[in-house]
Amino acid sequence: MGHWTRWLPGLDTLRRYQRKWLSHDIFAGVVLATMLVPVGIAYAEASGLPGIYGLYATITPLLAYALFGPSRILVLGPDSALAAIIVGVVGPLSGGDPMRAITLAGMMAIVSGTVCILAGILRLGVVTELLSKPIRYGYMNGIALTVLISQLPKLFGFSIESEGPLRSLLAIAGAILEGKTNWVAFGLGLGTLTVILLLESNKRLPGILIAVVGATAVAGALDLGARYGVKVLGPLPQGLPGFALPWIGAGDIVEVLIGGCAIALVSFADTSVLSRAYAARLGAQVDPNQEMVGLGAANLAAGLFQGFPISSSGSRTPVAEAAGACTQLTSVIGALAIAFLLLVAPNLLQHLPNAALAAVVIAAAIGLIELADLKRIYRIQQWEFWLSIVCFVGVAVLGVIPGIGLAIAIAIAEFLWDGWRPHFAVLGRAHGVKGYHDITRYPDARQIPGLVLLRWDAPLFFANAEFFKERALDAVANSPTPVRWLVVAAEPVTSVDVTAGDTLAELDEALHARDIELCFAELKDPVKDKLKKFGLLAQLGESNFFPTIGVAVSHYLEIHDVEWEDWEDEART
Repeated sequence: MGHWTRWLPGLDTLRRYQRKWLSHDIFAGVVLATMLVPVGIAYAEASGLPGIYGLYATITPLLAYALFGPSRILVLGPDSALAAIIVGVVGPLSGGDPMRAITLAGMMAIVSGTVCILAGILRLGVVTELLSKPIRYGYMNGIALTVLISQLPKLFGFSIESEGPLRSLLAIAGAILEGKTNWVAFGLGLGTLTVILLLESNKRLPGILIAVVGATAVAGALDLGARYGVKVLGPLPQGLPGFALPWIGAGDIVEVLIGGCAIALVSFADTSVLSRAYAARLGAQVDPNQEMVGLGAANLAAGLFQGFPISSSGSRTPVAEAAGACTQLTSVIGALAIAFLLLVAPNLLQHLPNAALAAVVIAAAIGLIELADLKRIYRIQQWEFWLSIVCFVGVAVLGVIPGIGLAIAIAIAEFLWDGWRPHFAVLGRAHGVKGYHDITRYPDARQIPGLVLLRWDAPLFFANAEFFKERALDAVANSPTPVRWLVVAAEPVTSVDVTAGDTLAELDEALHARDIELCFAELKDPVKDKLKKFGLLAQLGESNFFPTIGVAVSHYLEIHDVEWEDWEDEART
């Protein structure tokens, strides 16, 4: 693939487009549009923004991703997982001004897009893999709960003023007890939610479309807005979104930057998983770095054309696939269909009840909740389960932005802990078992007199260097015979930093004071090259590095006269 096609996968697909794909893409695009409209409006409302901007945040991102995105059928747009993050930033800063909220959300999309594009260009597509599955489950469950709670007032037909999921729950309960519930709106919303959930697993019937069209028809035919005070969407503005650079004040920069970066992390984590899944299903290759560029371009387009941050969709992409989508043209057709709606029939959805929109978002939030795999994680490794619960509680109690910050901090701490206090083992020879093995796992294993074999199962770096030195000296002190050699079985050691190098030099000096040689076996060449730069090869001597543990043991036995007969030697005689 040429250089330009790498950065513009959509044009490369167009260059190789086959006529037989066209009818499938057109049909899938029209079907997709029928779902994109109500979902886009619902997620805009959930993000604290006017519904029309959900359509603006659908049109331009679809077009941008069709050009820059590597996945042929991935669908992008407003997403329930981002709604809590967006409203968590724009809600407090906008002060109830919808235009200010749009400006703030647009700048968040630009920040998110810029971060994704830079990360893709710098080939940092693997960054999101630093978040372990339990931690991802924790913050996504927290976000799902936050989104669900935020939609309950609309479902019950009233409004509340409070910040934070727990305070919102108390306020909702208080409003219900005070009799503020609009039972007509609640019935309409509950019916919508029931239809969506019942038809969720049916690939032939578009549950969201059926539920929303039904609720809109009932509200319009019975004039529920005027007769029973059911809040409806109202007429949409006619026309397409125009280019507008969202300028924000200096006092808003920090919150918007944090929110935009959090969205970049969450959206790419979800997009990368979804794109890999569909690439595997279609037998295609996935480029995580170009995926970042495509997602970034879509967010930039959203921010510059009156939209807000977007992500991939795990609910709309299957709709496109089931409808027969073949290429990125499906997204283009979907975007053009929505644009046609805004130009020709903006009043088509004016009777759409807010309670029905809340039901759409609640159904999506329920779909975000992960419980089954958490049960499996609890069975096999409880501490990771509790990490997930801590992340969940962090999002639910502290809010989405601090909660995601907590999740990232825990992920870094988890990563450092594994390297800070890694597994290590003193090795011996167990009868009838080839190789050298952990003497705690094989209590009958014998140690060669005067020789300590220590395996270290991690890179050596500043956080664990002193711990390594302590364990090495302990292994020498606890040897059943006076020690002459300490051999580090270093195959798992993938890196050594300056701090660890200095610690190795100190360890060598401490061992030399006791007439003990420090040796290494199975050390990788790149790590050995680093030790050479640190001057350790000269200090230890080239002869103290062995290709295998077996060679090190044989050399030790040749030099030192010890009473030792290996079980394999016994078997041969």
